[in-house]
Amino acid sequence: MPVKQTIKLMILSTMAFACMNATVKYLEDINAFQIVFFRSFSSLFFTFGFLLKNRIPLIGNNQRLLILRGVAGVTSMTLFFMSTKYLPIGTAVSLRYLAPIFAAIFAVLFLKEKIWKLQWLFFIIAFLGVIILKGLDTQVNTYGLILVLIASVTSGTVYVIINKIGKSEHPVVVVNYFMVIATLFGGVLSINNWVTPKGFEWLFLFLLGVFGYFGQLFMTKAFQGAKTSVVAPFKYVEVIFTMLLGVSLFSEVYTSWSLLGISMIIIALILNTLYKAKKDKKHRIKV
Repeated sequence: MPVKQTIKLMILSTMAFACMNATVKYLEDINAFQIVFFRSFSSLFFTFGFLLKNRIPLIGNNQRLLILRGVAGVTSMTLFFMSTKYLPIGTAVSLRYLAPIFAAIFAVLFLKEKIWKLQWLFFIIAFLGVIILKGLDTQVNTYGLILVLIASVTSGTVYVIINKIGKSEHPVVVVNYFMVIATLFGGVLSINNWVTPKGFEWLFLFLLGVFGYFGQLFMTKAFQGAKTSVVAPFKYVEVIFTMLLGVSLFSEVYTSWSLLGISMIIIALILNTLYKAKKDKKHRIKV
């Protein structure tokens, strides 16, 4: 696949995820468990449909890892959705992107992978961005910050679990497990916290799954069509699209400190992605 095409797919992915993020923000009167339920339930139409159409076994080969991935994923998703009720949506998305840092640390502990020395500098810069966001921007809510940071940690564990699963499972099987577990989790916890949606809220609740599915689909195709080092940096465009939607639709305000902190986080993570890809390539050549 031509590089331009893969970049276009990644941009479409970031736009879909940004729309999903904005939809979550729009549904701030609906509790997070309901949002998890509708986000997951509406995606099941796509995942089950794909698996049944292509006659791919639903149960998979590594049930324990698949269930663990689903539990970690739904925990991260729920906490992220909860955080958006306390933070500007662009800020929440930026902080969620700290997940690769936690994933790298977990990979060292559990998968015996290596972190190159310069990566630690990028990690420090990203965390300094978090400190600037919280320490110098009085608009950042402490509770919301804690929620999204825990969401990032649990999201980091998802990366490690998926790495452990490897190619032994079809990607849609992995996603389907996640959606089933999230649907059950969100559905059960919504029973005592139910808020009846009004008007267009019903439509937007079902659009969550549509945006989420196509975001995942375009992203997967982009990564399959080009090297990670080429495609991955464009993933962070999601933050820009989300911030623009936050400002235009919800009149969110980002202070100069917010923009500095967010910029430090995103730039550090992009540099980490590019540097890791370069070092891994050299390491493979030597081996």
